[in-house]
Amino acid sequence: LNCSAFNSFRFLVKGGLAGAAVYMAYDQGLLGSGTEGAEALKKAQETLPPAIQELTNYLGWEVRAAQGIPATQTPPLNEEEKRVHSVMSALSAAPTRACEYTVEGWKYVKDLVK
Repeated sequence: LNCSAFNSFRFLVKGGLAGAAVYMAYDQGLLGSGTEGAEALKKAQETLPPAIQELTNYLGWEVRAAQGIPATQTPPLNEEEKRVHSVMSALSAAPTRACEYTVEGWKYVKDLVK
């Protein structure tokens, strides 16, 4: 493979992985409404620690408990976290917006045809 073909292949692989990640997040309800996202997060928080414990037992690793912030107290967001939050909000609203724009576009086209 020459360099440009390799770069194109890498781009396609990375794009496929990113698309799969977005699809999985959507499928799990993380890109839905706030209540759907909260339910999915709660389910993940219940499922993930036992799965990690099982994996570490299998591999023979020792994982110490993290000293975290209590669930009732959330730290303020820094700039990067704010940008990530705004991007995820936009991705969450994208399917609804796309449907709205499609409906508006069809109405516009129908009005032009009349």
